[in-house]
Amino acid sequence: MFRFKKLHLYLIKAFLIPFITTFFIAIFLLLMQFLWKYIDDLVGKGLEINQLFVLLFYASARFVPLALPISMLLSSIMVFGKLSENNELIALKSSGISFFKMLKPILAFVIIISICSFLFSNYALPIANLKNASMIYDIQKKKPAFNIKEGIFYNDIEGYSLKVGEKNIDGKRLKDIIIYDHTSSNGNKKVIIAKSGMMDLTNYDNFLELKLFDGYAYIDVNENSKKGKTTYRRTYFKENLIRFDLSNFNILNNSQKLYKGHYAMLNNKQLKVSIDSLTKEINIKKSEFNSNFDNKYNIQNISIKPKTSKINKNYNNKVYGIAINKLKTIKSLLSNYKKDITYKKIIITKHKIELHRKYSLAFACLILFLVGAPLGTIIKKGGFGLPAVISISFFLLYHVLSMIGEKSAKDLSIEAYEGIWLANVVFVPIALFLIYNAKNDSDMLSISSIKLTIFAKK
Repeated sequence: MFRFKKLHLYLIKAFLIPFITTFFIAIFLLLMQFLWKYIDDLVGKGLEINQLFVLLFYASARFVPLALPISMLLSSIMVFGKLSENNELIALKSSGISFFKMLKPILAFVIIISICSFLFSNYALPIANLKNASMIYDIQKKKPAFNIKEGIFYNDIEGYSLKVGEKNIDGKRLKDIIIYDHTSSNGNKKVIIAKSGMMDLTNYDNFLELKLFDGYAYIDVNENSKKGKTTYRRTYFKENLIRFDLSNFNILNNSQKLYKGHYAMLNNKQLKVSIDSLTKEINIKKSEFNSNFDNKYNIQNISIKPKTSKINKNYNNKVYGIAINKLKTIKSLLSNYKKDITYKKIIITKHKIELHRKYSLAFACLILFLVGAPLGTIIKKGGFGLPAVISISFFLLYHVLSMIGEKSAKDLSIEAYEGIWLANVVFVPIALFLIYNAKNDSDMLSISSIKLTIFAKK
């Protein structure tokens, strides 16, 4: 009995180190993909280092449910491949320990990880998604960091273009200033030119005060002049104070309200409530439409004159015109109704996809482990090289199937649960086939067997 406990501990320890390593590698790679996607929104926004770390923290939390199945697949291939390569599996089997008994301790650990994955997806992930989405939105809306360069027009202050000929080292004293005012909807109606000026940020950097000295303000008064001529009124000033609103430069705090009801920010209970509400909305919409349509356009309400009565040609054309217009109205109503119902059905489907995704990704941890463990024993190769290639290939297949299923569900071609569980359903027979081969010590898929087959053909 003690021997088996020691063996269990040995197998779990052998699995744990590569699992943790591959998990963090997967998170890192997914984060790099995230940064590549949003690099244009992040660069030049004057983000503080702590804000960037917070963003990456919430983004990494988003990738945990996806990184767990990847790391489960890769680490299981690595561990069982190494055990098989070092003939440890043969030694264990010769001492009466079957392949299923070897799987038991790690399988128990994997089941715990799967449960934790679901709990994380249900409780922590919606909060992380909300924080991450609101931060990205705020950063996207945030203006680039305030940085006026000499001889280059600065256009990031809304409604103004500003050019400085020379700027002192302190960044406050300016020379040869030109300001174009675009705040009116009719283009450049005002131009200010000054020989020098002083720039200062006030009120927690929400306003830029620009004190101009010895300059002219040119105002377009073309509205009162003759057509085709442009007239400017020139006003001289010794000192002129302009204040610019820089509130858009600061990160907002209320954007979480925009995303709070989004399906990716809800847990299972909230998703079910939301699905019920949307389904009731569709049923009410259908009932109202049917009732209104029957009352307005029921054919029984159309009165038909007797055949014997003579109808004036003009009147006849008028009747046809009314009928055609009515048909066009009906067609438009039906088209709008169909679009509205289809849109609501797509929203419901997205809610259902999010609901099932929490379960399917947790189950993927288990199913990909059951693919990886026997696959490792069959290929008889440990380390990071070949197992990484094989695991990436299998996970790409899993991911492609998931994407196909999800897209088909969003197109309303199949049910949401069918689309989101497609990859798992396909991988169950693959796992059973590999387990059967590993249990019977089949070398059909081993590297040596594949090499022999290839060279034999040559």
